[in-house]
Amino acid sequence: YNLAVQALRRVLSDYDIDQRVGQLSQSILHRLCLNKLDDLVAWALTADKMSVAMLAPVVFEAAKRGHKEMLSAVHGGAQILAAFTASVAKRLELEAPEVQLTGGLFVHHPDYVELYREYLNKILPDANVSVCALSGGLGAAWLALHDLPAPAAAAETPTDNGVADLAVAATEQRNPRSSRLDKLSTAELVDLFVTEEEFVRQALAATHEQLVAAVELASSALQNGGRLFYVGAGTSGRLGVLDASEIPPTFGTAPQLVQGIIAGGATALHSAVEGAEDQTEAGALAVAERSVSSADVVCGITASGRTPFVLGALQRARELGARTILLTCNPARASGGAQHYDVAIDLPTGPEILTGSTRLKAGTATKLALNIISTCSMIRLGKVRDNLMVDVNASNVKLRDRATRLVSELRGCSYQDAASVLEQANWNVRTALSD
Repeated sequence: YNLAVQALRRVLSDYDIDQRVGQLSQSILHRLCLNKLDDLVAWALTADKMSVAMLAPVVFEAAKRGHKEMLSAVHGGAQILAAFTASVAKRLELEAPEVQLTGGLFVHHPDYVELYREYLNKILPDANVSVCALSGGLGAAWLALHDLPAPAAAAETPTDNGVADLAVAATEQRNPRSSRLDKLSTAELVDLFVTEEEFVRQALAATHEQLVAAVELASSALQNGGRLFYVGAGTSGRLGVLDASEIPPTFGTAPQLVQGIIAGGATALHSAVEGAEDQTEAGALAVAERSVSSADVVCGITASGRTPFVLGALQRARELGARTILLTCNPARASGGAQHYDVAIDLPTGPEILTGSTRLKAGTATKLALNIISTCSMIRLGKVRDNLMVDVNASNVKLRDRATRLVSELRGCSYQDAASVLEQANWNVRTALSD
């Protein structure tokens, strides 16, 4: 967090003094998906600590490029952290402390770990520094139960997060039809991509029964006052957020009715957030923070079927009494007896053209499956008449034109008369049709 704050101060100071937009400024704008530094000023006024801390990778990138101030900030941060460590060790009368570093900053930036180790070695030469492989949540839980010994199970907690299962996932296998991918002509590449999409149609057809069950589960919950949540990481998370964000303008619903949760938060919509998908407890916390209850349905989206963030969210949702849907593209996923979902949809899309790139066929099939679940649920809720959007939120020129044509057709009146009726109805299509 402190590293990111220093970067923000440098960038905003340069901009205030001489309107300069340097490479560091551009990197931050890119990371936050902002268009101009004025937008960064507004963002900085409202950003929480976690959002600011996610800019730390930008600082390390700038330091590696030789940015003097960011290089100084990285060294300063490591030096201060070493000084604090030595201070704690002194109070505890430890001359050779075991120091374990936890968090994504250390997991993903080994150079920073070495820098910290160098500074600490100058003060505490006998200290043993290592990066903790276990989740920080285990330590927090142990501290919360300070009067009890650390649970034995904590030492046995697997650290591979299902990597062994990932290696045998269908989406991780090589596709024999694309084995010479780098040798194909442009025309052959396009033909291959088009041909492979047939597997998407087949995958959806193969899971027809499960898709029907998912629609009935979601629509029943929505009809009875519940909500639908999509939970995912990376491409899967973005697809969930995308589908959820389209429901209010298309069907005139409240934003709370269908919600998307993505590992890493809003930043992950446009930038990779290191390690976010590997935190089971973060998924559980995200579900709890949305006040998920027995009235709701939570749909976990994970191409491999093993993403810790998603599985943690689904487990917590079940504990809270919610109904659950698991959507994967891996029929061969491990399905132990402890895992139970009300509906499990395993789309058999097969190996990707580019091995492991699940934004391809798996992404397409996932998007279509979410389209089916949400759109069919809205139809069940009476949000359409025939095949027309009678609850569309006419918030721009295109949608107002669509609403006008719709009213003109259903009322049997001219385009101008339909527009007049809609204006009187404050552009509410359903109201205009009922008058």
